[in-house]
Amino acid sequence: MIEWRHLSSGVRPVPQPVATPVIWVAAFVGALLLVAAVNFLGGHGRPGFALIALSLLAALLGLCARFVAAPGTAALCWLFLNAFAIPPSGELTWAQGRDTGWLACLLAAAVAGTALARVVNARAGYRRITPHGHGTWPSD
Repeated sequence: MIEWRHLSSGVRPVPQPVATPVIWVAAFVGALLLVAAVNFLGGHGRPGFALIALSLLAALLGLCARFVAAPGTAALCWLFLNAFAIPPSGELTWAQGRDTGWLACLLAAAVAGTALARVVNARAGYRRITPHGHGTWPSD
C-alpha cells in the first residue's frame, strides 16, 4: 500500500541552498580575511598555506550552496590568492600551470563541498519521508 504525503507542507525534507549572490559575498569577504590572516602570520610569499585555507573556505561555502555557485566561488578565492598571497602584492598575474592548478583545486573543493552536502541532505530527506527510517520496497 502506498501512503501519499504532501512534501510541500510542514518541514521540508531537504533544506534549500543559500542564494548564489550570498555565497559569493561570503567568498569575497572570507577570502579577503583569510589571505590577510595568512599574510599576517608570515605566510606571504608561500601560497601553499593560503591555497589550503582558501580551498577549505570554498568547500565550507559549497556545503550550503548550489552547484552553479562553485565557479564564482573558486574564481573569487583565486583572485585573492593570486593578487595578495604571492609577490608582488596587488598585481594579478597568470602563470599557465600554477594558476590553472590553483583554479582547478579551488573549483574541486567547492564542487566537493556542494556534492557532499547534497548527498547528506538527500539521505536525511529520504529517511524522513520513508516509514520508520527504512527505505525498503514492499515485496510483490
